[in-house]
Amino acid sequence: MEILQSIDNLLISWGISPSLADSLDQFIAFALVLVIAFLADAVCRHILLKIVAHLVRKTKATWDDIVFDHKVMVHLSRMVAPVIIYIFVPVAFAEAGSATLAFIQRICLIYIIITFLSFINSFLKAVYTVYSAKEQLRDRPLKGMLQTVQVILWFVGAIVIVSILINKSPVSLLAGLGASAAILMLVFKDSIMGFVSGVQLSANDMLKVGDWIAMPKYGADGTVIEVTLNTVKVRNWDNTIVTIPPYLLVSDSFQNWRGMRESGGRRVKRSINIDMTSVKFCTPEMLAKYRKIRLLKDYVEHTEQVIADYNEKNHIDNSILVNGRRQTNLGVFRAYLTAYLKSLPDVNQELTCMVRQLQPTDHGIPMELYFFCSLKDWVPYEGVQADVFDHVLAIIPEFDLQVFQSPSGRDFQRAFS
Repeated sequence: MEILQSIDNLLISWGISPSLADSLDQFIAFALVLVIAFLADAVCRHILLKIVAHLVRKTKATWDDIVFDHKVMVHLSRMVAPVIIYIFVPVAFAEAGSATLAFIQRICLIYIIITFLSFINSFLKAVYTVYSAKEQLRDRPLKGMLQTVQVILWFVGAIVIVSILINKSPVSLLAGLGASAAILMLVFKDSIMGFVSGVQLSANDMLKVGDWIAMPKYGADGTVIEVTLNTVKVRNWDNTIVTIPPYLLVSDSFQNWRGMRESGGRRVKRSINIDMTSVKFCTPEMLAKYRKIRLLKDYVEHTEQVIADYNEKNHIDNSILVNGRRQTNLGVFRAYLTAYLKSLPDVNQELTCMVRQLQPTDHGIPMELYFFCSLKDWVPYEGVQADVFDHVLAIIPEFDLQVFQSPSGRDFQRAFS
């Protein structure tokens, strides 16, 4: 104050009127405050931030990477200039109740609030960046939580800024907004529903980033790549992107294949149709041929012994085809397929593995192979499945069986040629 008084006296001694001297005095003082503020801002940005960044790089801790992230510290340093101006501007405008002083302080306070909100926002983003890279948290809907906190943060900040502009308490302003709660709920309906749905999806472990989900009703069949406050992004297998509101995943049904990925195998359930006219009893020559197959030798001999014991016990002549128990080529074929599946290294033997006959139809007898492939990724899984049925189709003639298929033009051409 003494310095300002000295400047004021000097200006009056130069012949300047007292009112103009006061105005020049205030202008010079305000200019000095601005210079000091921007010098402090420059020192923080170009010196202190570089020193802090250099020290952070030398540490092995993770928390300092979040707190002292460059973008976070830049927003924090931007608060220095307006805080200095807000504190020292009353020195320049010393008159109590000055409208200029109140206006400048109000602008500084609004700028400080906006900068502080930007600092908190950058801090939250830094926290999200660090923790979303951790393996145990990578599949959590962290982005949706971040967006929820950001919406609340900026909403509260906007209320405070408006209260400063109209010079009213934020509490009274919030109380006045209670009457507009219905309008606010309508405006933020999707965000509110998305937040609640995100909490339900996370709490019930229904969905994670990286899950393969199928929702045919909305054209989704692929991998979840992002879970946000308002959308769940799914990359389909044809590389198209489908966005689904989170509340639809809670209110509607969808199929999540994560259980299959976490289990011991991916199911194969496919059948081939056998022509019923090719099914017959095995002759001694056929049984002799089957004994030469490594996977069938023990089965054929054991089954023949069981049949012989049964026929002998019941005084049945093995030569009588009608009364005696005999093996069929279809039964031997089914036993071969069972032994073949159990010999494959890519079939999980701890899960269900069987070959069964389904109800005969006008397209033959369906012979179904039901097993679980230990390779669960799409391409290897399809390769194992194709290899199995390639072998099945190729081995069928060895058992004097035929695959049923509808006649084609070539079949009719051969019949009439």
